[in-house]
Amino acid sequence: MNSSPTRRRRLARVAAAVGCALGVAGLLTATASPAGADTSQFKGVNWADPRDNYAADEVVPSGLSKSDSYATTHAKATAVIGQFQARLGANTVRLPVNPTTVNGPFWNSYTGAIDAAAAKGFKVVLGYWESAAAKDGRIDDTAAFDAMWNRITAKYAAVGAVYFEPMNEPFGYSSQEWRDVAANWLAARPAVPRNRVFVGGTGYSEDVKPVCADSRLDGTYLALHQYGFWHKDWTSPRQWADDLRARIGTCASRTVLDEFGAEMTSGLDYNGPVNGSYEVAYLQAATDTLRSLGMGSVYWPGLRTGDSYSLTTLSGSGTDLTLNVTNPSGADRLRWGWGGGSTPTPTDGVLRGAGSNRCLDVPGASRANGTSPTLWDCNGGVNQRWAHTAAQELRVYDTKCLDAEAGGGTEARLVIWDCNGGANQKWTFQSNGTVTNGRSGLCLDVTGEATANGSAVGFWHCNGKPNQVWRRS
Repeated sequence: MNSSPTRRRRLARVAAAVGCALGVAGLLTATASPAGADTSQFKGVNWADPRDNYAADEVVPSGLSKSDSYATTHAKATAVIGQFQARLGANTVRLPVNPTTVNGPFWNSYTGAIDAAAAKGFKVVLGYWESAAAKDGRIDDTAAFDAMWNRITAKYAAVGAVYFEPMNEPFGYSSQEWRDVAANWLAARPAVPRNRVFVGGTGYSEDVKPVCADSRLDGTYLALHQYGFWHKDWTSPRQWADDLRARIGTCASRTVLDEFGAEMTSGLDYNGPVNGSYEVAYLQAATDTLRSLGMGSVYWPGLRTGDSYSLTTLSGSGTDLTLNVTNPSGADRLRWGWGGGSTPTPTDGVLRGAGSNRCLDVPGASRANGTSPTLWDCNGGVNQRWAHTAAQELRVYDTKCLDAEAGGGTEARLVIWDCNGGANQKWTFQSNGTVTNGRSGLCLDVTGEATANGSAVGFWHCNGKPNQVWRRS
């Protein structure tokens, strides 16, 4: 995916023609459900080069640098991947590769990102992107392409966390040509397990049915792309859902939507009414369909600096990197598509006390275990940003959790501590705005109903008073 306006317009023209045909087919077959899926284990985001993954030189995802050592890349990637996990609930990352990246010296550093993701328990999808010079949907240099994949698979074929996508968006090939290329890629690498290969659909990876039907490609996953800008005239979720199902056919059991995305910086509420927005209709339909079919997906992009579709923005320096969610409702829809909770809710932001209008704050931005949070004027700092994870943790700095020390009763001390999955680190947001602890059932409470900066925060029997009511924003 190139998120530049020029290519988006070109893609929209091409995809509109294909999409119209697929949309008609979808309307004719809307009652037929694709086969039951087993791809829901992929809950992912793309991590992309801010210039675009179509590059003649090395591809360098946002936050990394060609001058970084392996250790520095590993540390940076650990920070970014950890926040994809904590803030978005992801377990998969799709990373770009090209011959310049892999066949040259940068590979020794770049493997740090792959290894860091795998060490975090992530699935890593490596996809080939052609050079910006041609951008014709065909392999630029077959010899360099083969050398690249041989080097990648020699290192990672035996690493179960790593998956291989021979080519991103092979739109320059006919259906038969592309299927031949993919079949030859598999035949040349028999040591690569087929269930760790993603074969893109035809065209802009927009139709997986021909690839699915080719027996030479049996056992592989299928990579599908769909974007809202392909049909700005479609403002009905049904149109988008029918289009997506038509592109999948009966192949849901092998298909992963490994590129889809929408504007995240324009303030759209993806949990609200459509109100004539093709983007809201599209993203709601995509995530509803994914959830219904049990299909995995990889959002474009989880992080790409300068891309208005990016679900996060990057701040910090060196290896101390922080991600902030650009649109909580968009993140909610992503988790919904992955089979998340029945009511999409924001998971990342400040916790503002209703009685004081001040925020839950880690004093001095301390990262030390045992530090007790207090109230402070809201400033949006990393020490005030709490991610409510799928595991019901309230995480700050990604690795620290809000923790009820000691026995968890009214005498317990509230601190930050290394996340460990204990019941004393689990928190439930109630409909009245109170926040209850998983072990004690007591409510997060500003001691003595205080409102000043530095006021202590602890626990008390739930009473619904303003000093126990918290708003996320």
